[in-house]
Amino acid sequence: MILEPLVLLFIVWHIRKNLRLLSPNTLWDKYLLWAMIGITILFIVEKTLPITMVTNWIWHVLILGVGYLIFRLPVLERMRTTLIAVLPLIIINIIEDLVEIIYLPLYETIENYLDFAFVFALTWMIAMLIRSNKQNKALKTERKKTLAEEERNKFISAQKEKLEVIVAERTAEITKQKDELMHAFTELKNTQSRLIQSEKMASLGELTAGIAHEIQNPLNFVNNFSEVNKELLSEMEEEIENGNLEEVKALAKDIIGNEDKIMLHGKRADNIVKGMLQHSRSSTGKKELTDINALADEYLRLAYHGLRAKDKSFNATLITDFDAALKTVTLVPQDMGRVILNLLTNAFYAVQKKTTEQIEGFEPTVGISTKKNKNTVLITVTDNGNGMPKAVKEKIFQPFFSTKPTGEGTGLGLSMSYDIIKAHGGEIEVTSEESTGTTFIIQLPDAIPNH
Repeated sequence: MILEPLVLLFIVWHIRKNLRLLSPNTLWDKYLLWAMIGITILFIVEKTLPITMVTNWIWHVLILGVGYLIFRLPVLERMRTTLIAVLPLIIINIIEDLVEIIYLPLYETIENYLDFAFVFALTWMIAMLIRSNKQNKALKTERKKTLAEEERNKFISAQKEKLEVIVAERTAEITKQKDELMHAFTELKNTQSRLIQSEKMASLGELTAGIAHEIQNPLNFVNNFSEVNKELLSEMEEEIENGNLEEVKALAKDIIGNEDKIMLHGKRADNIVKGMLQHSRSSTGKKELTDINALADEYLRLAYHGLRAKDKSFNATLITDFDAALKTVTLVPQDMGRVILNLLTNAFYAVQKKTTEQIEGFEPTVGISTKKNKNTVLITVTDNGNGMPKAVKEKIFQPFFSTKPTGEGTGLGLSMSYDIIKAHGGEIEVTSEESTGTTFIIQLPDAIPNH
């Protein structure tokens, strides 16, 4: 019978195929391969040699062996559908063999029924194996996905480890750079503080001569009127002894007037000293009500007399135009005083330098003015020096940029002034024409006058 060996061969092939799918490269795969070769050889022998009875028993043994093999497979649970498919066929073959051996007449009686059962079992096997094939395809797809996912996870893990190493190295490097930058930043801040303090002291040094000149005038008045009062008091004593009360009253009146003048000039000297101390003192950053006109006038005269103390031959015309509507302005007086002083010092430096060129008809002039413009205050400093070329004008607010010879300037004055004005919420503009002069305009939008 051709059907039985073909069916058996198909079953073994199917089992081997699914086994290779589930557990490739196993010893069971080799066993099933030899079983397929044995079935093929036995089929050829049966068809070429007259030993049908022997081969028939061998077929039965092979069928039982394959059934036993299915039960022994290590992946039995995952091949349950295959087992269910071939089990009826194996059972029918076992029953047929046992009945034929034990009681042949009964076998001949039920042989037709067994053949019908065999056809049913074969149909059942084919249907179940088709279902198994679909399951195995789905399993194969799932396996591929699983393998792909495992490979992906391995790749991701490997890349993650590499990335973690790179991140750790970069983090260490960044931390090191951060520490170095913080150290450099700290050093820079300290250097900046020292340079700013040096700039303050340098401007204070330039003011010293001007302060000495300005404070000398009120001191002279104080000394002179003190001497006059001393003489008047001596005369008063004589008139008191003489009993001349009218003359005593006149002398007392003169003494009181002189004392008022002494107090006035004493306060003037006191204001100059306070201004000097305020300029040298570190800024608190606190805005105060400040008489901007008095502040501007004070620093104009101090800057001028400071320069004249260095160069007795220097003279300049001072022009002031202070808006009377400006009473007190809310600002930081120490900081704004430094700005005004810096601009005025630069203006006097420019006109003095132009004076050395001995230009016919040139009269050095420096001016400062204030103006109330709605809710803003304008402070303007002008000079008729040589002005600045465009290339210089674009750089004047940069730190350490200076047109003065080495040793005469730090290059921080205008940079500090720019920062101070910005801190007040203001703006500073410069217009300059070569051989004509320069004008600085400070606009303080937040410096609102207080009435």
